[in-house]
Amino acid sequence: MSEHFALITGGQGDLAEALRLQLIGTGFEVLSPGRSELDVLDPASVDSYFQGLGHLDLLVNNAGITGDALLTKQTTKKRNDVIDTNLKGAHLCSQKAAVMMMRERSGHIINIGSYSALNPQTGQTAYASAKAGLIGLTKSYAKELGKRNIRINCVLPGFLETKMTSDLSNETITNSLQRHQLGRFTTIAEAARFIAFLSTTEHISGQVFQLDSRV
Repeated sequence: MSEHFALITGGQGDLAEALRLQLIGTGFEVLSPGRSELDVLDPASVDSYFQGLGHLDLLVNNAGITGDALLTKQTTKKRNDVIDTNLKGAHLCSQKAAVMMMRERSGHIINIGSYSALNPQTGQTAYASAKAGLIGLTKSYAKELGKRNIRINCVLPGFLETKMTSDLSNETITNSLQRHQLGRFTTIAEAARFIAFLSTTEHISGQVFQLDSRV
């Protein structure tokens, strides 16, 4: 049985499943709970889930939603749900993971961000703000936890063809593709391989990796 344990939040997503298989291939035992098991919006759910873990080497904060809407039309509830899921949820889980990792003086937290954090589209006020916050969280945590040998990094996977992006219009997809210098999107498998590789590194922390060819 593996002695290396990984937790992927938002475990029902396409990227989470691809990453789960990649991490298993590198020797991790992987937990990838969906929202019914681990609701990152609910502090009590986060507390309960982490209390059941005995050891954790890798946390991937993957849970996220979009909820795009124009600033003047976005409801307070939707705005809060987007920010809380993408940013507050990662913060809550990172706090719990950090306590466990500090005891071992080892561990890695990888935040799944978005290109929108740096170059948001119209209607992404809440989503872009939350993902930009993840970058700040990554860099701040890296400074805080580096002395305990805990690495924190952020990955911006690029445009992936997933359930989350399935509702986008053809025009939006085409416009995005035209900005890619290599003329193609990153695949889910490519993103998962990169994240799995990053998880094995021991000297990288506080960094943000953009996985596409937009410049």
